[in-house]
Amino acid sequence: MQLTSGVLTVSLDLELYWGVRDKRTIEQYKNNLQGVSQAVPAMLKIFDNCQIHSTWATVGFLFFDGFDTLKNHIPKLIPSYDNPQLSPYEYIYSPENENAIYHFAPELIKQILGTQGQEIGTHTFSHYYCLERGQTAAQFKEDIITSISIAKDNDITLKSLVFPRNQCNPSYLLILKDLGIRCYRGNQSVWFYKTTSNRFKIYLQRLFRLLDTYVNISGHNTYLLKDCADSAPFNFPSSHFLRPYNSKLAILDRLRITRIKRSMTDAAVHKKIFHLWWHPHNFGVNTDKNMAILQEIADHYRTLKSKYNMTSMNMGELSHHL
Repeated sequence: MQLTSGVLTVSLDLELYWGVRDKRTIEQYKNNLQGVSQAVPAMLKIFDNCQIHSTWATVGFLFFDGFDTLKNHIPKLIPSYDNPQLSPYEYIYSPENENAIYHFAPELIKQILGTQGQEIGTHTFSHYYCLERGQTAAQFKEDIITSISIAKDNDITLKSLVFPRNQCNPSYLLILKDLGIRCYRGNQSVWFYKTTSNRFKIYLQRLFRLLDTYVNISGHNTYLLKDCADSAPFNFPSSHFLRPYNSKLAILDRLRITRIKRSMTDAAVHKKIFHLWWHPHNFGVNTDKNMAILQEIADHYRTLKSKYNMTSMNMGELSHHL
């Protein structure tokens, strides 16, 4: 199975505070979280103008308008992590801050759905950690069933999934297939992108990932469609994480943008898939600078579309080809 042109795929992990709750307080991260309401429309404008199709992997909690309605939809089974801090279910009964802007996003979801080429996927219902000790396959299944149900209540059929923290659990893939999830975003195959619990190895991986942002260490990480077709659900692996603007590293921005452009060009020339991803809250601060970088990437896509007939498809659209 071969593509007739290269493909740009974009996926975003839409999670708000649920994605960082076990690592940061709201006070520590409130500027990023507050900025999501400005960053998402700005991204949608660029995507719409440049005809970029994206998958917004959305935590199921975000569909609600407040804690009261969320409490009425708690799954029958909830994750029994060995580390209780990882579970959000105790938190929802005593949130540090009940401000909805940090926890819920029904209006943003409507804006996404109203923009051409945008797909709502799932980031699980509760930002579920699939490789953490204590949780079970039955609990994961219940989480995904609940996510599918709340999406259906909003006239959305979920086709695509992104594992929170990129904790892809191979033993859970059959559950996804049975529940109708067609595809997921896997990790790059290079060792420093693989999940590990070894603390020293984690620090070493972070160093290599940072270097890989600016210098091509891991390769272009572009993929032939046939390589994603081994089994269902289909794996559309990540190619590159779009890091947010950092004033301390701004002098290196030209390197990281060029790194992304060259990999996009590789996909266009060789009729492969280039899969770019990030979190909307990454762009919640320094939004103008982040949008300028995203616009440059989008403009390069338009150049590749004109020169090589490159196209853009979200994960759900890609799955239709398989």
